[in-house]
Amino acid sequence: MVLAKATKIHKSYPLGKTRVSVLRGVNLEVRKGEMLAVTGSSGCGKSTLLHILGALDAPDQGTVSFAGEDLFAQKTWKRDAIRNRDVGFVFQFYHLLPEFNVLENVLMPRMVGTPVLSWISSRKTAKARAAEILELVGLKDRFNHRPKELSGGERQRVAIARAIVNEPRFLLADEPTGNLDAKMGKGIMDCLRGLNQNGQTIVLVTHDPLIAQQADRQVRLVDGRIEA
Repeated sequence: MVLAKATKIHKSYPLGKTRVSVLRGVNLEVRKGEMLAVTGSSGCGKSTLLHILGALDAPDQGTVSFAGEDLFAQKTWKRDAIRNRDVGFVFQFYHLLPEFNVLENVLMPRMVGTPVLSWISSRKTAKARAAEILELVGLKDRFNHRPKELSGGERQRVAIARAIVNEPRFLLADEPTGNLDAKMGKGIMDCLRGLNQNGQTIVLVTHDPLIAQQADRQVRLVDGRIEA
């Protein structure tokens, strides 16, 4: 079953008086339950493609369907709801909020997606769920620590926990090991692989062939297109 599908995606960005084409007619299908690695040289558009798949950015041309729905044909509020509920993001540089502790950072997507009155009645359950996920990623003793008190690998585990707290159907990871040493990177890949084995669909962007080899399938982005 195809969970997400990008069709003839074009994307360019302004550079002075010209525009630079990053994606030139990309076609890509992501099957439910697979771990797919997107590889390619730096600057080839891997992150841009990931952001478009997750509706963080819009294509200039082309369509993205998710679970049969055309993402960019939806009203903005509905697209935002799909992104909050069904898509989780893991970034290379974590993007944790330094003023909040680990548990609070993980809870952010739940809080954002829940009306205030509903949050008051559901926060106890939400906190229990966040605690379960932090245990799952090996951080049961770090709930009250702030990001600056954690190692790089621990921060990335917090980012993964935050990404899956809403139980998304689609997890997008942008160079999740790129800022880590080999040992920490292995721990993150073990974590992602464990999630995938439990049914989580993952698209992983990486420039590291050893990381890409751990995915179920690889595609390569070359000159703005998926290499045949």
